[in-house]
Amino acid sequence: MLTTSPTAIITGAGSERGIGRELATRLATSGWSLALLDREEDAVAAVAQRLVAEQGVRAIGLGVDVGDEASVDAAVSAIEQRLDPVTALVNIAGISSPVPLLELDLATWERVMRVNATGTFLMTRRVMPGLVERGYGRVVNLGSTAMQNGGGTYSKSAYAASKGAVEAFSRAVALETAPYGVTVNVVAPATIDTDIMGGRITEDRKPAFLAQLPVGRLGTTREVAALIAFLIGEEAGYITGATYNINGGIRIG
Repeated sequence: MLTTSPTAIITGAGSERGIGRELATRLATSGWSLALLDREEDAVAAVAQRLVAEQGVRAIGLGVDVGDEASVDAAVSAIEQRLDPVTALVNIAGISSPVPLLELDLATWERVMRVNATGTFLMTRRVMPGLVERGYGRVVNLGSTAMQNGGGTYSKSAYAASKGAVEAFSRAVALETAPYGVTVNVVAPATIDTDIMGGRITEDRKPAFLAQLPVGRLGTTREVAALIAFLIGEEAGYITGATYNINGGIRIG
């Protein structure tokens, strides 16, 4: 149980239309302290400053390369010095890859795996000891319907493999850390109108995406953020090792 105000680290929080920024805004209205991380430090610093001014919360924005161990360690060390102990980690930072296997080179494969899978590992490994020591924590990692369907409405094999690794890793860590009061879950969106879909889903691109969605519309960052906010809350303590699909019916079950 929490004894201080909650503090969340959100990676990939710099994109103007991204899930990370939407989640940060939602949590700020509930009084969370926030550490926002992104490759674009100016972007997350601006978001943090806005939330401080508008919501009166404690928030900082830091630049980080989630695939680089030294960069991750430096960022989390700064967070530990400037904010209350971390209670939640949300790994959203990621990159897509529409390259089919027969055109896929090793450099692209390794880049996608490093950001999506290794980045999730490095952030989780760095933050987890504090959560375990304090006997309380929430981790949510961003998966994708692509990891279940073998590809997505935009990305292909490298992305699917990286998100499959995130899901398997999350389940293993959930088992290891459950006795210490830490939960680890995956949120798996399908088609959300963010820049990871190769840029904005414009009117001319939309029909191809909508044709695959039984609900007949795109998902929103607000809907994904609401689900994540629940999973990192106190009331979600009996949920761990789960994958939550939020996909408009593109995959049932």
